[in-house]
Amino acid sequence: MGFFTADISDEHHERVQVLSPEYRSYGGLEKCRGTIATIKLYDENSDLITMLKEPGEGRIAVVDVNRAHYAVVGENLMKFAHENNWAGILINGYVRDTHITKTIPVGLWALGTCPRKSHDKQEGERDIEFTFGGVFFKNGEHLLADHDGIIVIDEEILES
Repeated sequence: MGFFTADISDEHHERVQVLSPEYRSYGGLEKCRGTIATIKLYDENSDLITMLKEPGEGRIAVVDVNRAHYAVVGENLMKFAHENNWAGILINGYVRDTHITKTIPVGLWALGTCPRKSHDKQEGERDIEFTFGGVFFKNGEHLLADHDGIIVIDEEILES
C-alpha cells in the first residue's frame, strides 16, 4: 500500500483528522485503508456480526461502544471480516483472542483487551455519525492506518 499517514497529514494538515494515540493494533495488518462504515452498539455485538457477514468491499468498520469494558471482537468476528473482504475494524472499546486476531490479515484497532464478552441483547444503529478519539466519523469518509497512527480524510483529498 503506497501511502504514509505522516505524509498525508503533512500535505493536507488542515483537512486531516488524527485519531488519538490510545488505540492499539491487534490485527494481522498494521497498514490498511478503506471507506468507513459506522455502527453504534449498546452492550452487545450481534449487529456487528451481521455487518461483517455482508460483503465488505475493502471497507473499514468503525464501531462505537462508548468504551464499554467487554470484548466486541475476537477471533470469530475477525474470521468473518476476512472471509467477507473487510479491510479493518476500529473499535472504541476492547477485543479478545488477540493471539489469533494478530494472525488474520485484517486491520484491528481498539483501546485494549478484555476476556469478557457481553451477553445482553440490544439493537445497534448502523450508518450514523459519531465522535471518539478526537475524530468525527461518518460513512463514506476514508480511514488510513499505519505504524504512525490512524487518520480520517474525505475522498476528494485522496483523489487529489
